[in-house]
Amino acid sequence: MTGWWRRSLAAQFICLILLALVVSQSIGLLVSWDERGQALRAAAKSEFLSRAASIAKLVEVTPPELKSDVLRASDTASTRFWISADSPETARAWQDLASAQLAAPLAGFAKLNKQQLPPLPPDPKVPKIYPVEGSAGTAAAASTILWTDLSPSAWPLSQPAKFASLKRINGMGLAVQLGGGAWLNAVVSKPIANAIWTQQSAISLAITALVLSGIGIFVARRIARPIRRLAVAAEALGRGEAVPPLPEQGPDDIRQMTEAFNLMQARLQRFVDDRTRMLAAIGHDLRTPITSLRLRAEFVSDPELQERMLATLDEMQSMTEATLAFAREEATLEETRSVDLTALISSLCDDLADLGLDVTFACASRIGYRCRPDALRRAIRNLVENAVRYGKRARVSLEKRADSLTILVEDDGPGIPVADFERVFVPFFRLEHSRNRETGGVGLGLSIARAIARHHGGDITLENISRGFQAAIRLPLIGQLREFPNTMPVGAQP
Repeated sequence: MTGWWRRSLAAQFICLILLALVVSQSIGLLVSWDERGQALRAAAKSEFLSRAASIAKLVEVTPPELKSDVLRASDTASTRFWISADSPETARAWQDLASAQLAAPLAGFAKLNKQQLPPLPPDPKVPKIYPVEGSAGTAAAASTILWTDLSPSAWPLSQPAKFASLKRINGMGLAVQLGGGAWLNAVVSKPIANAIWTQQSAISLAITALVLSGIGIFVARRIARPIRRLAVAAEALGRGEAVPPLPEQGPDDIRQMTEAFNLMQARLQRFVDDRTRMLAAIGHDLRTPITSLRLRAEFVSDPELQERMLATLDEMQSMTEATLAFAREEATLEETRSVDLTALISSLCDDLADLGLDVTFACASRIGYRCRPDALRRAIRNLVENAVRYGKRARVSLEKRADSLTILVEDDGPGIPVADFERVFVPFFRLEHSRNRETGGVGLGLSIARAIARHHGGDITLENISRGFQAAIRLPLIGQLREFPNTMPVGAQP
């Protein structure tokens, strides 16, 4: 999970959008929940008062012997109507009477008043709301019931009416005076459904999340696409490949980043080209004085002195040519392409073996790699020739690891001191100080080999092993490794 979160910009963007959606929806629901509850209570109160007013009008025009039937017919599971001779005296007594009325069954119950309370058994479906004498909770609940006179705007009839909110039973009470002095009492006990989370809310949130996720994926890809393109171009540039200028488009931040990369690439290429041209000019200009000195050395009468002068001129010419070759390798003008790396190394080892060198190559499979094959071939050749020159023989192998390819060149030589591992890569540095080209070259072989390896994004490491010395070229795998059938290339030696 952590790796997925770190790798994907789109995943992070979508998760943050969904988190913001959930938080905003939660805050909105909490804010609107109380407002919705108030609106529902106001609607329930308006409906209750309207119905009570209609019943009051009906009772006044109904004959006395039918009033009880009208009231029983008007009762519902959550509403009761009854007539009392006197006005409600105390809130507690009226609430006790209202509780008894709600507890009585709908069918065939007798007319009740505050002096006649039937001994009703408790109904498990109806909450127990009978008051308990001496109970602090009952006294507190009764004390919260206050009769209020309804205003003409809220009560449609001309008769006076009193209203009470009965929070204990989730209901409301009403007492309205009828003509003749009697009072019509009404009570409703019905919890108001005010759920903070409903099916509609879940569907709305799911649809919004899907829409925002689609928008998030689109936006994240638009942001990540130029960044991925820039990362690929930067990796290719670091490997020495020729990278065409990236398209400078998109938002200002992305466009400015792309412009900076293109400008950096142009400056680097111009710097390399200028240095290559300068070294080529120096090498070209040095050929003229070297040739002039060589002609003059032919007129030297002393044979020994003449031989020394010619040897020095040969060394100067070799160093000049090696310097030019080194500069050309760093310029990395060769085109990068995919090759069969196993076949490339195998053919190189076969060529050197045909020249009489003790070289063997071992690899169990064919491996494709994107590189500059001529340059990489030269780097491997330099290491193999050094191994044969100083360690008698070269054993070459190719290994595939989790994130890299490793080309190992081992010999049976005495190795070199650990303190000189880095110094041998310095141009013109030689552990063999005789300056004899037959025994030590000019000191650029390892420098050129490391330059080529680093231009491919890798490096060369050295190590003294139990049976000799080992040089390893490590090349990175950037999603380009391709395995061929598990067959041994022609000419390879196990």
